[in-house]
Amino acid sequence: MESKEQLTTPRLDGKQTPSVSPTLCPECGGDRLMRDYEQGELVCVKCGYVVQDRLADHGPEWRAFDDEQRAKRTRVGAPLTYTIHDKGLSTMIDWHDRDTYGKDLSPGQRAQVYRLRKWQRRVRVSDATERNLAFALSELSKMSSSLNLPKNILETASVIYRRAVRKRLIRGRSIQGVTAAALYMACRKCSVARTLDEIAQISAVNKKEIGRSYRFMVKELEAFVPPSAPVSYVSRFSNKLSIAGKVETVAHRILQTATAMRLTSGRGPTGIAAAATYIASVLAGEKRTQREIAEIANVTEVTIRNRYKELLDRLEIVVKL
Repeated sequence: MESKEQLTTPRLDGKQTPSVSPTLCPECGGDRLMRDYEQGELVCVKCGYVVQDRLADHGPEWRAFDDEQRAKRTRVGAPLTYTIHDKGLSTMIDWHDRDTYGKDLSPGQRAQVYRLRKWQRRVRVSDATERNLAFALSELSKMSSSLNLPKNILETASVIYRRAVRKRLIRGRSIQGVTAAALYMACRKCSVARTLDEIAQISAVNKKEIGRSYRFMVKELEAFVPPSAPVSYVSRFSNKLSIAGKVETVAHRILQTATAMRLTSGRGPTGIAAAATYIASVLAGEKRTQREIAEIANVTEVTIRNRYKELLDRLEIVVKL
């Protein structure tokens, strides 16, 4: 019988957790067995009995000391992605007419590779559904890059569009309108501040059609979309106005107090965020005009003025202009 003073199970995240195995300990009958990969042993947690002393290492046979080495030595392909209609599982024949040694192909081989490449494109997109997905996902990628959105937004929008295709919600609607609505829904789900006006500017449809498709998809997909928080717009406005960080901090405090007092209910998030930014700029001594903030926030000066008066009256803020 062998024993250990301290049993550990090293994992990738550095934690130490016992593993439950269906095999029972022959010494005490316990079922909590822990794998010690450093020693290659299977140990009973209760009594310390070594059940097995030769565990196979299922990890790679190579070692990597940084991300670059890990990427070079791995022998698997790219991960699955929903941003491609075939999820990235199909192969691609590139346009470099060279062999594995880098030499140019002969005219006959070049013609053969051209025919293979043509049939490869046809095989990848075989039916109408895949053609729809290929076009729609390419449109999503274009709009996402135009708005400088992170990759998780594009992935979420692709999943939403695929759900709409499975439920046959695309019939009778334009692909551009549904893709724009899916992108807007993904931004709302991931708490990324983007308005319908911004998405309408980089898409081929107007704001009204995007809003109509968005409401229809939310209803049919039964998706929960959290409301836009005015705080998420403050950072964008501050960056575009090139004002100091203290102005953004003051604007955050104003909006937090206004949210606690329920002053933001029923108000447009961009309008009340623009008004809070204007008040903060005046209080911090870096005043910006209402016209400048209105152009950045894509709202009217009247909206900023109304929200500005409401915040001053309800929060009892004294501003010296």
